Amino acid sequence: MLQIGDEVVYFSALFLLVVLGTRSATGASLITAFLYVFMVMFRFPPVPADQAGRVLRPGAPSGGVLVVAHRGGSHDAPENTLAAIREASRNGATGVELDLSFTAEGVPVLMHDETVDRTTNGSGPVSKLQLAQLKRLDAAVRHRLRDKYSGEKVPTLQEAVEESIRQQLTIFFNVKGQPDKAASVLHEMYKKFPALYNSSIVSSFEPKVIYKMRQTDPNVVTALIHRPWRLSRFTDGAPRSLSISGQVWTGVLDILLDWAHHHILWKLCGVSAILMQKDYISLDYVQYWAERGVEVVGWTVNTAVEKDFYQNMLKIGYLTDSLLEDFDPQY
Repeated sequence: MLQIGDEVVYFSALFLLVVLGTRSATGASLITAFLYVFMVMFRFPPVPADQAGRVLRPGAPSGGVLVVAHRGGSHDAPENTLAAIREASRNGATGVELDLSFTAEGVPVLMHDETVDRTTNGSGPVSKLQLAQLKRLDAAVRHRLRDKYSGEKVPTLQEAVEESIRQQLTIFFNVKGQPDKAASVLHEMYKKFPALYNSSIVSSFEPKVIYKMRQTDPNVVTALIHRPWRLSRFTDGAPRSLSISGQVWTGVLDILLDWAHHHILWKLCGVSAILMQKDYISLDYVQYWAERGVEVVGWTVNTAVEKDFYQNMLKIGYLTDSLLEDFDPQY
């Protein structure tokens, strides 16, 4: 839980900032009081700790931490496919991450990108293709093991959930947008497969997605995904904007977003975990969140040295592209 001292510090700092900006103690008091009441009235409590523990600490191998196959384990098998789910299970994963997307007619399917170009022999946005068109594509054609997995299809969300349950894998649903549609579809999936309440988590970079999910079904375990400087820089560190003013502006927004994630958004949404980019995680960072009853999960951890650090030093779960090989880190 958020400590009482935290709340005093945060709202005191907010009060001082508003005073400096408005030069009105009365106005600052009203604004601060309004925001405090808003937080109290509209925040969601987290799910019970024992339920979150069954999802995030399922007594896994590898030192007891959760090992999640990122996109199903995109190095070991074609990403976001049933073959990847089966391969992840065979290779000792305790969970799989599945990326949610929607076809032209609104059928939920697995696809990381907005288009099918990178992973299949097709082209165009997923949202413009009918399910029948998607099912004709080869989801293995661009994978390094394309011969082994030739003809693998793009699965629907339900097909992937059913396979993950058969393999007894924890599911990390990754939702990139469309909060209303995603929350509705996932809520129906949880009703159809109640075991998901104790074996899955809904995660997103977008707080509005998580808030809508908790609003739709407050019994679902949820997580915010975060990478500092995401608005101003690409994953390789290159600036998104070529102009100095653009870099400064997005940098300021990044600072505000990072502060909000660590002090407001997690509590407003009542999340049980923070999925943080691996380079920003330390023992102190894990302890910071542990004091607030929130688990930290790292992404994307792909070398043996990193995995050993997570398993034996940090003792927290992580997402990886491979359960089998040690290869260059992926951002």
